[in-house]
Amino acid sequence: MSTGAVVTGDTERRAGDGPGGRPSGPGGPGRGADTDAATPRTSTPSGRLAALGRAEFTLLLRNKTALFSALFVPVVTIAGSKVSLDRIDLGKSGLSMVEAALIGGLGTVLIMAVYSNLAAAYTARREDLVLKRLRTGEATDAEILTGTALPAATVTLVQCALLVAASSLFLDVSAPRRPELLIAGLLIGTVLLAALAAATSAVTRTVESAQITIMPLFLISVLGSGLFVPLDVLPEKVASVCELLPLSGVMTLIRAGWVGGIEAYDVLGAALTALAWTVLGVFAVRRWFRWEPRR
Repeated sequence: MSTGAVVTGDTERRAGDGPGGRPSGPGGPGRGADTDAATPRTSTPSGRLAALGRAEFTLLLRNKTALFSALFVPVVTIAGSKVSLDRIDLGKSGLSMVEAALIGGLGTVLIMAVYSNLAAAYTARREDLVLKRLRTGEATDAEILTGTALPAATVTLVQCALLVAASSLFLDVSAPRRPELLIAGLLIGTVLLAALAAATSAVTRTVESAQITIMPLFLISVLGSGLFVPLDVLPEKVASVCELLPLSGVMTLIRAGWVGGIEAYDVLGAALTALAWTVLGVFAVRRWFRWEPRR
């Protein structure tokens, strides 16, 4: 008789066996202990995005430099822009100095919180082999990129909402006249700059060099997309060229949403320009994005 057996009458039964000699497990008599462990667990796209987002949000909170850039640099930029706007005649634009500064502040939030942070984040995750490991799991490429961008996008939209609300309550600025256009501009701008950040990371070797590779788009946007110098005050030919820049359509939508006074034709043209750049950005990501470290 084997060790550990229990004899009851003429029946030999091993300790731990259920009625009838079937193994008892955590699932109850007659079910194996490993039944639950052997059952495959499936995840949903929303669950995977939430998990990736939580992980990235934790990393963002630990990165004091990125957090400072996302939260405080736009505020400082708004205050500093008022000095330069004092020297510009805003009569043609129909904007007050405060309105021009706040609209430029929303654009700065998009650039700093989305574009700058994500270009560095994608580069860091690639060089640390995080992206390569994530691709071996259930998450798709689109889910990995989107999950990485979720915290930055959330911080951006919350910060923009607080900026709009605070300016309407505490400053001599009217509430947005076309909030649907303002929201559309912010949403399109977030997606556009997230795509351009992923594309920029393809030519960025290290996290430190990301501060250099983002500068061309940053300078072009600040000087030519109407962040702090409305396109209406520029010469007509220069303004026509600047209207085609990546962030110009987004800034036109934001301005139209806040102060109104823009023809439907111009709004449609701005939306198409922004969407066209978004499509180009997504194409660049699909074509050139790097999932493994540059060597």
